[in-house]
Amino acid sequence: MNMTNRVYGVAAIRSIMANWNADFSTRPKTISNGTIFGSDKAFKYPIKRMWQASGEKVLAIKSYKVETKNNEEEAGKLQPRDLQERYEQIFNTILEKKTPSREVLKNLFSAIDVMNFGATFAAKDQNISITGAVQIGQGFNKYKDTQIESQDILSPYRNSNEKKEAATASTLGSKTVTDEAHYFYAFAVNPGNYLEYQDLGIDGFTGYTREAFDKFKKGCLMAATAFHTNSKSGSENEFALFVHCAESSELYLPNLDRYVDFSKQNGRNTITLTKLAELLKGHEQAIDKVEVYYNPLDTDVELGGLACTTYDLCGRVIAGTR
Repeated sequence: MNMTNRVYGVAAIRSIMANWNADFSTRPKTISNGTIFGSDKAFKYPIKRMWQASGEKVLAIKSYKVETKNNEEEAGKLQPRDLQERYEQIFNTILEKKTPSREVLKNLFSAIDVMNFGATFAAKDQNISITGAVQIGQGFNKYKDTQIESQDILSPYRNSNEKKEAATASTLGSKTVTDEAHYFYAFAVNPGNYLEYQDLGIDGFTGYTREAFDKFKKGCLMAATAFHTNSKSGSENEFALFVHCAESSELYLPNLDRYVDFSKQNGRNTITLTKLAELLKGHEQAIDKVEVYYNPLDTDVELGGLACTTYDLCGRVIAGTR
């Protein structure tokens, strides 16, 4: 079933003694004024991993092969696949120069990450750029008291390349985390981004689907929580908001994260939506519904007059429209 209405929203990730998105120095990413942020890639990655674990086709994710060329230096080495190799792996086909672009597009749109986030595909004379129906901004940390912590780690191995006395000792490393951070990501879902592809005669493709949106929405509610690595353990989904525009609505909204505030009150996380309520005031006829998801056990949401239905992160209703 096709989805035609736009959706705007915000999704938040809390990071407790974890490093949600590190730069190349292993410290949390910051802009020039020191504000900590997480990239849209960091937000998408756990969602893609969740999709992949559930058996979905995911194109833009790292996968490996063991090189088998007759080259002694390369033979048997573990290597990431390139774009063409990944395409051929997940679609079980051989990409040739004579492969029609309609066939390539059909395959690409059958991948759940492409259906949601779009893709740039340049291989074998194909030059395809798909602007995704789902666009995600940068996630800025809204907690003002965040501290960056660094801890030393002792490796169980020695550095055999070290020529000094230290070569006989175990190596030292470090792990950098934030004691507590709360990243808020704005996103927009615009099915109209795929209108230009609907007239190309792509077999089986009719546009952005409700099923694809539901899978993205599920990722906004649980993908980070489900994703456990050494640096990400402690990062989890904590809040999501969805503003569903009515069919044929001409309401266009800016990034909504700037209208959401975060603070600590009496030891509890408090998310305030007063500014958002003011932004949406007077546009009730253009909005089909507003949904708010959070964990009521440790988080309070101050609606500020926002008409919405509130749920916990598992989808159980906390309160009806108010």
